[in-house]
Amino acid sequence: MSKSPLIPFTTTLLVRDTCLCLHVQRAARALARRFDEALRSLDITNGQFSLMMSLNRPEPPTISAVASVLAMDRTTLTAALKPLERRGLIEIFADPGDRRLRRIRLTPDGERLLAEALPIWKETHEILDSQFGEGGSDRLRADLLALI
Repeated sequence: MSKSPLIPFTTTLLVRDTCLCLHVQRAARALARRFDEALRSLDITNGQFSLMMSLNRPEPPTISAVASVLAMDRTTLTAALKPLERRGLIEIFADPGDRRLRRIRLTPDGERLLAEALPIWKETHEILDSQFGEGGSDRLRADLLALI
C-alpha cells in the first residue's frame, strides 16, 4: 500500500512554474553560460570579468568594497581572487594607512586582458539587447534592481 505524499506533485509543478527565485536562478545561469562562452578565448569567465571590472577604478578598493559591489561574502571573493592573482592579473596588498585592510588592483597584464574582454562583452550584450527588443533590457534591469 502506497502512502500519500506530504506534498502533492501539483504543488511541485506550481513551484516550478511560479517561483521567482527559481526563474531568476535559471536565467542567471543561462546568461552566465553565454558570457562564459563568449569570453572563453581569453581564458576568463564572466565572473572573473565582472570581478576585474569592479577593480577598474581610480583607487584600489578594499576586499570588503569589492565584495559589496559583487554581492559576495569575503570568503567567496577571496577564493575567486586566487586564480587571477596566480595569473598575474591582479595584486592584493596591505593598505598603507591601515595594514589590516587588504586592497586589490589590476596589474598591467590584467588591464590589457580587461581591455581585450570589453569588446567581447559589448558584442554579447548587443546580441542580448536585440533579443529583448526595444527597452526590454532596461525594463529587466529596473525590475531586478527593484528586487535588490
